[in-house]
This record gives sequence, structure tokens and C-alpha cells, in this order.
Amino acid sequence: MNHSSSRGFTLIELLVVVALIMVMYVMAYGPASKAYQEKQLIACQTNLQMIQIALKIYAADYHDSYPVVTGATTAEVPLSLLVPRCTAETAIFLCPGSAARRLPEAQPFTDRKISYAYYMGRTTHDGADAMLLSDQQLNTQPRHGGDPMFSINGKRPADNHRQFGGNILFCDGHAEELPAIAPRDLLYSNPVVLLNPRFRL
Repeated sequence: MNHSSSRGFTLIELLVVVALIMVMYVMAYGPASKAYQEKQLIACQTNLQMIQIALKIYAADYHDSYPVVTGATTAEVPLSLLVPRCTAETAIFLCPGSAARRLPEAQPFTDRKISYAYYMGRTTHDGADAMLLSDQQLNTQPRHGGDPMFSINGKRPADNHRQFGGNILFCDGHAEELPAIAPRDLLYSNPVVLLNPRFRL
């Protein structure tokens, strides 16, 4: 009498298959994936536009000038002047694509870390192509086409969106998603100074 042996999955084999599926899902849709960061880039643009609204409120009281602090070396120093007078919402200063720590609401954050770089020295009269805010950049030098702008390997610094680039917000309120390598010249000159947020250690 012949017995046809049908072999089912053992518990260990089933667990291995489930683990592999979970790993593949995280690779495709987790924080390090392009799909995830694409969604975060869109949410990040909203943050930048909300900060610009607070900047405009500030400028209305300061002769159309955005915050300037003499001797400031990080973006936290001038942008902290917006809180709580122009906005009580501090979550907008943290990129949703980064692992930044939450900021207390309605409290200045000079001694903390935010996610965004600030082109200090702008006014409300600057043109539509003038850069105002961006994701943290590799350094504070003007960019020529082909220069690295954001992290190219997903590692610090300038890794708000891993290796998938970042956003720049212009003075007219439009935000542009850019790759890690600058696609064109993005220049500025005195009196404008680019201030990065403080780097994470």
C-alpha cells in the first residue's frame, strides 16, 4: 500500500517566511525607503510653508525684514524669535522625515535642535527665486550645479530625507523638491547668510 507523503510547513519554516516578508515590507515602505521619504518630503514642504507664514507675521512688525541675529551661527537662533509671538506650534520646525526629538510647544528653542536651514538676511521684497528655508544642508556654501547639497548616502549630516534629497522654500512661498546633488546653481550673496541647524552628534 503506497502512502503519498505530503509534507507541510514546520513552525520554524513558517516563522522564517513571515520574517522575510516583514523585512521586505520594511525595505519597501519603512523610513529608509524612497516611497516613505517621498511622502515625508511632501509633509516637509507644508512645514516650510507654515514657517514662512510665521516669518511674514514677524516681518510685518519689523519693516518687512525676516529675523536677523548678529553673530548667529545656527538657524535655531533667529528662527526661535518666531516662538511664541508669531507661532506657538513648534512641530513645524522638525522635518517629519528625520528622527528629530520633539520640541516643547510655545517655547523658544535656541538651545535645542530643529531640522531646517535658514537664509538669514532676506526681506519680504526679495524675488520669487530667492531661497528662504530648506532642509538641513551639507554645508553653508552657495551651490553650483553638480555640488552635493544633501546627504548622498543617507548618513549624517543633512539626512532629513536619507539619501533622497530635500526641499527648498523660496520667498514667494513655493517649495521645490531637489535631489541630493544640486541640479543647478543655487547662489546667494551678502547680506544673506545660510545658517544650518546645529548638527546631531
